[in-house]
Formats: sequence, C-alpha cells, structure tokens
Amino acid sequence: MVLLHAQNLSDYILEHIGFEIIMTDKVKEVEILQLQKSLDAQPFVKSTEYITKEEATKRLTDLLGKEFTGFLGDADNPLLPSIDVRFKAAWAKSDSIAKIEQLILANPRVKEVYYQKSMVHLINNNLHKITLALIAFSLLLFVIALALINNTIRLSVFSKRFIIRSMQLVGATENFIQKPFLLIGIAQGAVSAILACLLLYGIMETLLNQVPELSVLTGPETRFYLYLSVLLAGMIITSVSTYVAVSKFLHMKSDQFYG
Repeated sequence: MVLLHAQNLSDYILEHIGFEIIMTDKVKEVEILQLQKSLDAQPFVKSTEYITKEEATKRLTDLLGKEFTGFLGDADNPLLPSIDVRFKAAWAKSDSIAKIEQLILANPRVKEVYYQKSMVHLINNNLHKITLALIAFSLLLFVIALALINNTIRLSVFSKRFIIRSMQLVGATENFIQKPFLLIGIAQGAVSAILACLLLYGIMETLLNQVPELSVLTGPETRFYLYLSVLLAGMIITSVSTYVAVSKFLHMKSDQFYG
C-alpha cells in the first residue's frame, strides 16, 4: 500500500511540474492555438492551458489585490500571452525538460520559456531518496512477514511429521502426501489475504475520511492491484513454504524425526 500510493504521490507531484511558454508580442492568436494543439499531441505533455493577455492581467491583479496597470497610465498592457504546459510524470525530469525547452525555443513565435530549474532538480532528487527509503522499509517488512509465515508453517508441518512418515510406510506417493498440505496452505493464505485486504480497506477509508485530499492518490485501479497482489502473495508464500516444509520431512531419515 505504501509503495503504490507513494508512486501515485510521486506522479501527482511530477505532473504538476511544467513551464510557461511566453509568446512574442506580435504573435497571432491562431498561431498560439496551433502551437498549443501541436503540444497536446506530444507524448510528453499531460495538459496545456492558453493564457491570454487579459487573463494574465486578471490573475496578476487578483494576486496583487489592486489594479497594477493603473501605474502604467496609457501604456499598453506589458503582459504577453503564454501557454502553461504540464508534463507526464515520466518526462518531468531535469534533463528531459531541458531538451523540451530547447525544442520549443526553436519556434520563432516563442520569446522565452520560464520554469524554476532548481525546484525541478530538488523535487526529483527528494522523490528519488524518498522512494528508495520506502522500498527499503517495505522490503524489510516483507522479509519479516515472510520469516514469520514460513516458521509458522514449518511448525505446523513439524507437528504432523509422524503422519507423513506413516503415510510413506503404507506406500503413499509424495504427490498424494503433499496435496492436502498444499490445499490447506493455499486456503489459509487466501483467507489471511482477504482479512488483510479488509484491514487495508478500513485503513484507507479512515484516512480518506480524515484527509479527503488523499483521494487524488488512490482509485479503483490502484486498489484492485493492491488487493490482487496481497491475495496472490498470500497464496504463493503459503504454498511454497508448505511445499518446502513437507518435502523436507518426506526426505528425512527416520532417526532424524526424533531429533
């Protein structure tokens, strides 16, 4: 759950990274719309927004809280039309953005491209460190859970080692002996996984009720993959651990059963 939602958070942050394409003063609106349309068709673009001179003036006025253009007297509006571009997460990297910047600056209708290069580098660097830390933490928890599950199954099979030996003595094949153990292991793994999914569902619903803004990080697809991975992991881990434990006693010598 941590890894999936951390990835969604990373994508959400990266997809809000973009830059502002400042157009020249003499450019026609139809040319700006053509450029916007061509940008929308690019694989690295998540979304674009055309900001007219009037919209830019309104935004700056709302930001400053007063009519800043009044200081200019009869002078023309100094603000230029622009296009706000947001990138897809995979392209929101410093080197990729730099290449895209050069590509756009080659257009004679573009005056400049503005974005905070240091901020982009800082975000990518911090996200990389956080992702590595989360992966290490998740792997640690996985190893601990795997060890606990494996040891529990080994103890369970160990308590039935004499039943396994008795079945061998009456001529039962290895597959015949392993089958019921494996079926029970898979069933226990599935039940445990379902209980874990219900617990995860309760945790996520509680978090969403407390912090509704977290809804941007989760969705039906994310939850589906989360529950599916937990279910498959539960069944695979228990079946493999059971198979290994039973196989060990199937090939154990008689004098070792009392050791």
